[in-house]
Amino acid sequence: MVQQRTGLADRARYWFDATLARGASALVGWLAVACLGVVVPASAILVWTDPQGPASVSSKLAAVWRLTGETLRLGGATGTPLRVLLSVLLALMALLYVSTLVGLITTGLTERLTALRRGRSTVLEQGHVVVLGWSEQVFTVVRELVAANANQRRGAVAVLADRDKTEMEEALSTKAGPTGRTRLICRSGPITDPAVLALTNPAAAGAVLVLPHDEPDADAEVVKTLLALRAVLPAEEAGPPVVAVVRDDRYRRAAVLAAGPHGTVLESDTVTARLIVQAARRPGLSLVHRELLDFAGDEFYCTFDPALAGCAFGDALLRYDTACVVGLVRDGAPVLNPPAGTVIRPDDQLVVVTRDDDTARLADCSALVDESAFATRRTVPVRPERVLLLGWNRRAPLMVEQLGRGAPPGSVVDVVAGRHETSVAQVRDIGACVGSGLTVTLREGDVARTETLEALDLDAYDSVIVLSQDPADGQGANEPDNRTLVTLLSLRHLQRTAAREPQLVTELTDDRNRPLAPVSPGADVIISGKLIGLLMAQISQNHHLAAVFEELFSAGGNQVHLFPAAEYVRPGAEASFATVVAAARVRGECAFGYRSHDPAATGPEHGLRINPDKAERRRWSEHDEVVVIGRG
Repeated sequence: MVQQRTGLADRARYWFDATLARGASALVGWLAVACLGVVVPASAILVWTDPQGPASVSSKLAAVWRLTGETLRLGGATGTPLRVLLSVLLALMALLYVSTLVGLITTGLTERLTALRRGRSTVLEQGHVVVLGWSEQVFTVVRELVAANANQRRGAVAVLADRDKTEMEEALSTKAGPTGRTRLICRSGPITDPAVLALTNPAAAGAVLVLPHDEPDADAEVVKTLLALRAVLPAEEAGPPVVAVVRDDRYRRAAVLAAGPHGTVLESDTVTARLIVQAARRPGLSLVHRELLDFAGDEFYCTFDPALAGCAFGDALLRYDTACVVGLVRDGAPVLNPPAGTVIRPDDQLVVVTRDDDTARLADCSALVDESAFATRRTVPVRPERVLLLGWNRRAPLMVEQLGRGAPPGSVVDVVAGRHETSVAQVRDIGACVGSGLTVTLREGDVARTETLEALDLDAYDSVIVLSQDPADGQGANEPDNRTLVTLLSLRHLQRTAAREPQLVTELTDDRNRPLAPVSPGADVIISGKLIGLLMAQISQNHHLAAVFEELFSAGGNQVHLFPAAEYVRPGAEASFATVVAAARVRGECAFGYRSHDPAATGPEHGLRINPDKAERRRWSEHDEVVVIGRG
């Protein structure tokens, strides 16, 4: 074997690298050599070129030494070798002292600045909202709280999480957007430590929100955080409203006990599963929920006017022109869509859908009703449902359970999932629990592969639900949505040749992927994290809404529906929205909006109008839908 000769430059470079590898002493030595290599020649040039310099060589060398010593702070004394050595020793001691002192001062200042960056001072705000924890939901919560404070003089949101304060501020500024009149305060530290939690001043807060993180122990940490909050608050009776979220029903009871009498605990998986099932049965329902939950449009408020005392609830439906009455609060408990003959008491409050808390004003709209435009009530035949479930996650059993409730006999849910996601035995056991009215089957396959979807008869299904993977199943933060987007792309391709297009409901985990989803405009897309964040923000502003949303998202009781407008007014008739409200009252429902399917209806609302003016007149088509609250 022929050995390649090593050049002198390579040897020198290797020797230099090996020298530096010896540690700090080698670095100090090389620094001294480099300094002397520059200072000594420069000092010699200055001495030898000085017209008034010493004449003899020895004197010149002494001058060079003095100039070098003064430059490097080595004393520069001349004389006997002992005198020079002592001078250098004293200079090195002085240098060591000064360097150590500067290091100590620098370390102290750095620690102080680090403490200030972490935000260790106590929040002095009053009536602010405290957000404990960090997840993707925090951006939605902060954004909605900022929107809720838009018409207020000032507001504050304090966020506490075990993250760097500067990183939190930058992330919130980027993803949550401008804060307007709301002051955003970040504090850093573990949310389960009462001493750190006290920095947010929760006793003076208007509400406290506890967010779960994405790790498996999220629910346990939520319970621990609620216990830490109880340790900080002076008394349960005087504490602020608390809104917390758990994923697993097993932790709900413990979380409720830890939250105390002012606490509201949401089950994110259950709420998400119910909304997905509702959207599968009533296309476009996710658009209505999005409009009701965010503060950008119309939402639920509680209001009352003394003039309505003694009035029947059915008459109150037409007593507001820019608000829609949908229920009342009696003895502190909301009641949605009570019987029309219910008499409103002086201590009751009305639950209305309106633009803001000051936009509900009395105006008698009964004269706008045209009863001649009422439609003749039709009987809609009940037929079995056929649902295709693509994918599997921890919420899938809850969805199958919800589909089984009230399903007409002969209904079918076909599940397509990978072998690692679920098993035939698990699906069979779930199907056995939902009753005999629903048949649940499993077909193994990768839903991201076009061949798997081509083998399915998509035309045979009434609705198709595409589920995202659990974050733990993916290879990264975006992996669950990546598979979902690929599946949607294949479905979109297959639907072009299908005889009819079934209702498509998509579950995503990241709201940033919503614009990337290849779905038709106005399709139902459920972003679970954003949905829960919107719910928490709404309840934090009005704790009565917790019971309102609990009933709306429940398996029974009053829910939001989209029914054909032909069941309320005659197709082709021109009538006011007050006429629709009166027609819904006859059916025992509270109408608060409509959706037009006119191709010209474009924009982010996709034809949806929530809380239109009662005097608004339009020609109603048989394709239009009316948004109501009532029993299905």
